[in-house]
Amino acid sequence: SERRPNRLHEIVWKEYVEEKQTLEQLAEQYDRSHIWVRKQLDAIPVPKQDLIPQATVVIADTTFWGRHYGVCVFRAWPLAENIWWNEVASELMAHYRYGRQILEEKGWNLLAAVVDGRRGLFNVFKGIPVQMCQFHQIKIVTKYLTRRPKTEAGRELRTLVLTLTKTTEVEFTRALHAWYEKWKSFVNEKTTESFLNGKTKWHHTHKGVYSAYHSLKRNLPYLFIYQKYHELNIPNTTNSLDGSFSALKKKLGVHHGLRKDRRYKVISKLLRD
Repeated sequence: SERRPNRLHEIVWKEYVEEKQTLEQLAEQYDRSHIWVRKQLDAIPVPKQDLIPQATVVIADTTFWGRHYGVCVFRAWPLAENIWWNEVASELMAHYRYGRQILEEKGWNLLAAVVDGRRGLFNVFKGIPVQMCQFHQIKIVTKYLTRRPKTEAGRELRTLVLTLTKTTEVEFTRALHAWYEKWKSFVNEKTTESFLNGKTKWHHTHKGVYSAYHSLKRNLPYLFIYQKYHELNIPNTTNSLDGSFSALKKKLGVHHGLRKDRRYKVISKLLRD
């Protein structure tokens, strides 16, 4: 049977994770070897969330360390607690489906979800209201237009998207439609290329503006969900979870070269607290 961690194990673990002491510092502090310190850390089991399942709005997202290691996390918004997480090698919809399934099997009642807008996520949470993070939408538009768009149409569209968090669905939809009516010829302008073999190929002349507009148009049904369900108190961004990720990476950054199982244990501890 698994041995219960003793007081010393727990003290060393707390110093390592919460107080960001390195292996070298702990070895010096206790006048022991690195191997001894690792044994104290390894004696602590992987922390798990043990909240009582209940009805909640969740924020779901994945954060990565490098290209092939990440953690998919579900956060209960009203509780400000992470209620499920799992290691992943890439961001697949299957991970989110699995997370939803596990939580619902445990008795959690997901009332609504807030996501970053990655394609497929809206279907993962089909059957409940899904809010797309408005800041992620602003970032998407900025990616296509840059912070200083070169065209007047781009500048006007960026100015419009920056009002996203301060407006209503009706006002924003009306403004977006007005912008498109003014610039639709510009948006839909195409450039044709001719090749030596006689073939031709066309592309949108102003691809950045075209892509930014169509991103807004495609995601519009999910950008103001929080305004339609006041009783659920749905946040309009994933900031609560993003802040948790930032703190997690800052603390984990002290411990370089962690073995995978130890890294996940530290991550689990930080996500639980």
